[in-house]
Amino acid sequence: MASIIALDRVSMSYSGTKAAAVRDVSLSIPKGSFFVLIGESGSGKTTTLHLMNRLLEPEQGRILIDGTAAATLDPVELRRGMGLIFQAVGLFPHLTVAQNIGITPKLLGWPAAKIAERVDELLQLVRLPADQFRDRYPAALSGGQKQRVGLARALAAQPKIMLMDEPFGALDPVIRDELSAEYRDIHDALGLTTVLVTHDMTEAFLLADQVAVMRDGRIVQTGTPAELLASPADDFVRAMIENPRKRARRLAEAMRAVSPP
Repeated sequence: MASIIALDRVSMSYSGTKAAAVRDVSLSIPKGSFFVLIGESGSGKTTTLHLMNRLLEPEQGRILIDGTAAATLDPVELRRGMGLIFQAVGLFPHLTVAQNIGITPKLLGWPAAKIAERVDELLQLVRLPADQFRDRYPAALSGGQKQRVGLARALAAQPKIMLMDEPFGALDPVIRDELSAEYRDIHDALGLTTVLVTHDMTEAFLLADQVAVMRDGRIVQTGTPAELLASPADDFVRAMIENPRKRARRLAEAMRAVSPP
């Protein structure tokens, strides 16, 4: 399958630091895939994500977006073709839900009627009834509702690529599981290519088609969840995989303890 995002031996350092944030990273992300970057804090996964849409620029190597060198593309136009969601969703507090969702289409010069139609369509997609939420302000929303609006805003200009940096990390576990599963359904329905950054291996295995494990700015292993489970590359990957297994065992033991004989 053709790659829509490719990194070829990419490296980058932040000013004032000795160690490179990203070192000799090569990745090939197939069109339509759900690709997860996972690693501990400081492993380079968020930096790698930001290199993909030119929020950061590599010092070495090159990045291709749909076969074109990212360095030759206008960064503003490049970003408008990608949805981007952070953990802190960053809704504009002085704008309504509809205005937040419609901000990129407005910048692109869409007619008002088309923007309004797109807003209602997206609110339905993220399961927020338009008649109830269109005119609300962010202060009147729960954390889960804000993330749903953030997702709708990221999808507003019909991007082919979604970049997501711990988008569900601040939510309570029930809402987090619900929203991540719903997003996977949206990804499949719209034929998106998604790159998700997380530190949670359980989340990675439940959502991903492919997983890249990062450590100290490097890619340690890339493969499907089944491949990583069957053949972890080293003790670090093995330990990351063992964590959700331990959680599952503890949960099973707790459930047995409270179950009637």
